Amino acid sequence: MATDTKGQAAEATAEAFLQSQGLRSICRNFRCKLGEIDLIMQDQQTLVFVEVRLRSNQRFAAAAESITWKKQQKILRAAQVYLQQNRMTDTCPCRFDAVCLSHHQAQPEWIKNAFGY
Repeated sequence: MATDTKGQAAEATAEAFLQSQGLRSICRNFRCKLGEIDLIMQDQQTLVFVEVRLRSNQRFAAAAESITWKKQQKILRAAQVYLQQNRMTDTCPCRFDAVCLSHHQAQPEWIKNAFGY
């Protein structure tokens, strides 16, 4: 399976999992020149920016460990753009989660407040 197809499937799996946990989908694959956000979800009153990570081989790093400081900064900047574009900068509590998937895990690993600003 091509990498793009695997990534899209992982995002769909993560989105379905989060929906089963009570979150509501807002946006998938928000892109701007500063970065990309895989999923944007609503958890009650909180806007949740979600990074989805898929690892088929954990020899080099686990899925959660692959969200580097540099990647976090790109997500944070993209989230700021999203909030500005939607005029939500002062009105909405936010959090940054990660959903990690691997072929040897039956259930996704959901890390709430994986990183922040």
